[in-house]
Amino acid sequence: MEKTFKNLIKTNYPYLCGSKLLLAVSGGVDSVVLAHLCHEAKLDFSIAHCNFNLRGEESDADEKFVVDLADSLEVEVYTESFDTLNFAENHKISVQMAARELRYEWFSELSSSVQFDYTLTAHHANDNLETFLINLIRGTGPEGLTGIKAEKEEIVRPLLGFSRKQIEAYARKKHYKWREDSSNASDKYLRNKIRHHIVPVLEDLNPQLLDSFAKTQQHLQESLDLVEDYLSLLYPKLVKKDKYGYAIDIEFLKKVPNQKQILYQLLKSFGFSEWNDVYDLLNAQTGKLVLSDTHRLIKDRNKLLLTEQNGNSVSKEYSLGKEEELVMIPGMGTLHINEVKKIDKASNSCIFVPERKLEFPLKIRKWKKGDFFYPFGMKGKKKLSDFFKDEKFSLPEKEHAWILCSGEEIVWIINHRADDRFAVEKSDSKILKICIT
Repeated sequence: MEKTFKNLIKTNYPYLCGSKLLLAVSGGVDSVVLAHLCHEAKLDFSIAHCNFNLRGEESDADEKFVVDLADSLEVEVYTESFDTLNFAENHKISVQMAARELRYEWFSELSSSVQFDYTLTAHHANDNLETFLINLIRGTGPEGLTGIKAEKEEIVRPLLGFSRKQIEAYARKKHYKWREDSSNASDKYLRNKIRHHIVPVLEDLNPQLLDSFAKTQQHLQESLDLVEDYLSLLYPKLVKKDKYGYAIDIEFLKKVPNQKQILYQLLKSFGFSEWNDVYDLLNAQTGKLVLSDTHRLIKDRNKLLLTEQNGNSVSKEYSLGKEEELVMIPGMGTLHINEVKKIDKASNSCIFVPERKLEFPLKIRKWKKGDFFYPFGMKGKKKLSDFFKDEKFSLPEKEHAWILCSGEEIVWIINHRADDRFAVEKSDSKILKICIT
């Protein structure tokens, strides 16, 4: 195994040679073997150990074992203690998920502060099979069936091609010591149930199960790569970036086959889970939306708009005093005001107002329900909600609409329409030009 590992590093992971590596070691047989193999391959590594405090004295003994292992290999060791149960409860996630989040977040922080190039973990072929079965049981997309990645960003898993039996046999041959996690014997966790009861049956049916599984995963990955290539060809015609997020062209999407799979591939990284609701948006009424924890997908006529969840957050008000010339509005631009001698042609981004009609300080705020104004060039007043509807504003456009007010009266829907009550008259001598840039 030692020779195979060295050849594997040379062939598949040559960049690890000469890099500064952080090796995650729990004390179990797989991570202990990885530590020894890295030492024999003369890689430059340090050890990191997480104490999740889930098994009392046993967890502390694991930590001491790893520290002693690092001493014997003459490498640096980093340890961190976590209140895993409290973290899981506060974040309303499982203990296993809490441990995973805490572990990788710490690895990332450690890599950044100490400047490690890569983090190595000891996941092996059986871990990969178990993850596949977990995802299959819970339900997953194509990516969930391709299993654990050997390389993902700065995380590298060089033992993924070795089985648990190979690793344990090598450890016994070399007389290595390791720690047995007592919780691995329990069927409390789904992974353990699969390991103890499902995998043995599958291996009885097919003694070459791991080899067959590896080939199947390769075929799945190749199929997924084909989908990604197809999507990259469609993307320029299908998706447009705008100031609030992304717009997906529904009419174009409906003309191509496999609409649901394309939509899934486009949106899979944004946290959506109610996929039937997402697909139903294609034929829903304008204004319907589906939420993930971080994003919104909104039906807007012939488009699906993808925006971040904070798009409808309440914003503060800004004011512009009589002696001030400008105010900066986050997400909008800078509002300038200055006196002019004559009127140029007005535009959506620039209006002219007689000073006598203004009550300072002027207010700049987001619109709210019940607001109305007198649109320039029209007779009578109009609710802003009706104006937005007539002008075919999308939900993000309405949420990001700012208005300029004099007292309680609207002077201007910034970048859109001025109020007729503040129009310049022939008798006005002092005229102010207000622009947004």
